[in-house]
Amino acid sequence: MLQHTDSYYAATAISARDWGSLTESLRCDVCVIGGGFTGLSAALHLAERDFDVVLLEAERIGWGASGRNGGQLGSGQRKDQAWLEEHLGVAVARQLWDLAEEAKQIVRDRIARHGIDCDLKSGILHAGHNPAAAEYFAQAADYLRQNYQYDQIRPVDKTEIGDMLGTDRYFGGNLDVGAGHLHPLNYALGLARAAAAAGVRLFEGSRVSGYDRRDPTTLRTATASVTANFVVLACNGYLESLERRVAGRIMPINNFVLATEPLGSARAKLLIRDDVAVADSKFVIDYYRLSADRRLLFGGGENYTRQFPRDLKKFVRRYMLKVYPELADVEIDFAWGGTLAVTLRRLPHFGRLEPNVYFAQGFSGHGVALTSLAGKLIAEAVAGTAERFDIFANLPCPAFPGGTLLRWPGLVLGMFYYALRDRL
Repeated sequence: MLQHTDSYYAATAISARDWGSLTESLRCDVCVIGGGFTGLSAALHLAERDFDVVLLEAERIGWGASGRNGGQLGSGQRKDQAWLEEHLGVAVARQLWDLAEEAKQIVRDRIARHGIDCDLKSGILHAGHNPAAAEYFAQAADYLRQNYQYDQIRPVDKTEIGDMLGTDRYFGGNLDVGAGHLHPLNYALGLARAAAAAGVRLFEGSRVSGYDRRDPTTLRTATASVTANFVVLACNGYLESLERRVAGRIMPINNFVLATEPLGSARAKLLIRDDVAVADSKFVIDYYRLSADRRLLFGGGENYTRQFPRDLKKFVRRYMLKVYPELADVEIDFAWGGTLAVTLRRLPHFGRLEPNVYFAQGFSGHGVALTSLAGKLIAEAVAGTAERFDIFANLPCPAFPGGTLLRWPGLVLGMFYYALRDRL
């Protein structure tokens, strides 16, 4: 039987069930490839529009980045609003902001409507690891308050952030109480249950080996096939060679997380006083938060190969101890990694291939909210209303130089450069 990776999230998964694999050929309106946030959201929104939907997942539901990430439900896009205004224009920047606000609300609404127990909490604290970054975060907060009437964010100075996090490592930042954090795997599993209740047929262990370019399209697995009027590619960092026409516009990278032993309420409060999630300003960021049972969940470090570091606990622990050296005595109960996809400009990549094949990918570490939005926009487009989907589809997304063969060396050189800047 296929298993989730050995993680804190898998160990605390609620009602994880075996959906079974595809054993007979099927016909449907829409076939979704990928059982992460994007695919589950698309399947659920489509089923609610009375489409007959089949979802095929190569491993387990939520097995990829959707079930392994830092769980941060962020505001806006991966690029800030001032950057978006400069490069895309004020009108498009405003549309992207409004859609990102809707994305957070979609997540909250789904959790409430379907009773998904996933430890949803409010607040992300952005922490500047040098004075310039602290000033940038403060200015970004003021910019959102003044130009977007977003009053749920405010600057935080060096003294306050030290009190909030129990460390003198940071020089200031901003606190966004309109953002939040959650248990990502339990959110994914809740979406799967909701999708099944809406009529979606879900299959695990059913890797799609290819599909034709006809209308309707036939998709092949090792044991059976699905014929569908529409196809949704929701594979993200695990796309690999399934669709070479878009693979060169994303770069899969690996990120790593640990979970300490339970710290107890008093000690946990010394680390993160207000139980918010934290993300710092380094290029290779540190991000962390407290679990429901008062563990520190700490993400740090990444690599760009198909292999994870041999000793993940040791690998991530050294990043944690730079922030909290007082945790040297704490046991690490879990450490795991996952693969996400980034784009060159760090904006999501949406689009169509054939008229009946839709995709969304490249959320660049900002996907908890935006993937749920992507599913809704894909459903709108399949139903014939593509204006909002096309806001993202029209965003520039250049291919990585060298395509899938040569993108890796260039990215590694760039990442090493920025990682060196972090250390200096």
